[in-house]
Amino acid sequence: MPTWLLSLLVLVCLGLAGLGAWLWRTRPWRGPRPRWPVVLVHGILGFDRLELGPLRRDYFHGVVEHLRDLGVEVHCPRLPPLGGIAERAEALAAFLRALPARKVNLVAHSMGGLDARWAISRLGCAPRVASLTTLGTPHRGTPAADLGVRLLGLEWGVGALLSAAGLPGRVLTDLSVQGLARFDAEAPDAPGVRYFCVPASADATGQGVHPLLRPLHAYLQRAAGPNDGLVPAASQVHGQVLARVRADHWAEIGWGQGLDAPALFVRLLTELRRRGR
Repeated sequence: MPTWLLSLLVLVCLGLAGLGAWLWRTRPWRGPRPRWPVVLVHGILGFDRLELGPLRRDYFHGVVEHLRDLGVEVHCPRLPPLGGIAERAEALAAFLRALPARKVNLVAHSMGGLDARWAISRLGCAPRVASLTTLGTPHRGTPAADLGVRLLGLEWGVGALLSAAGLPGRVLTDLSVQGLARFDAEAPDAPGVRYFCVPASADATGQGVHPLLRPLHAYLQRAAGPNDGLVPAASQVHGQVLARVRADHWAEIGWGQGLDAPALFVRLLTELRRRGR
């Protein structure tokens, strides 16, 4: 075979391989991509990405890579893992102000949903946010936090001592039922921002719940009914319900069994686009 022909075949093969890779990354899903970039907001004890040598893990496990493979612009801020709502919201607001996008769709897990609501309502972020979708967020607090408040004696002023010692205390009072009652009064929904939610609950018997969440799941089942192991399902409702899922608190973001988290996020973003977001 002539050298020029062999070279031509190699170039053609490389071109086809490149085209195939591009088509894979931009392959259509079952609906249009979201209109705006997506910002994934982590919850308490969360992170954007952990890197331990060659090991890399996103908080939204398997979700970030999957969405980016589908051509979605995804951003993941890093908030103070044990900060109170106000502190975490300040970090989120600073992150949003630094983004070049005119608007974004926020998708927040757990406490991240409260941080996002505060940033939108109190820190001037409403013009930059097209929508907020929350998963596993305790919009009306959680008895799990109330239990922590009682066990640590935070209602007796111990929280101030913990703060003085550099230990977290505010986060539990912020997530308590009483704390969220104050939050709702201080952070009303902003006009122009669409609010959605995805309530989750695990099996009432605890089947499929992560072993570390089973004690709290059983406690909440008695105290508040269906829950995901940390938050009652009824407390997770804020705005329009996009979907209800069977999962524990960690499976909601890909760290568990029984739920395909990347597929759930594709479904949610498709629904947002259908609503013009």
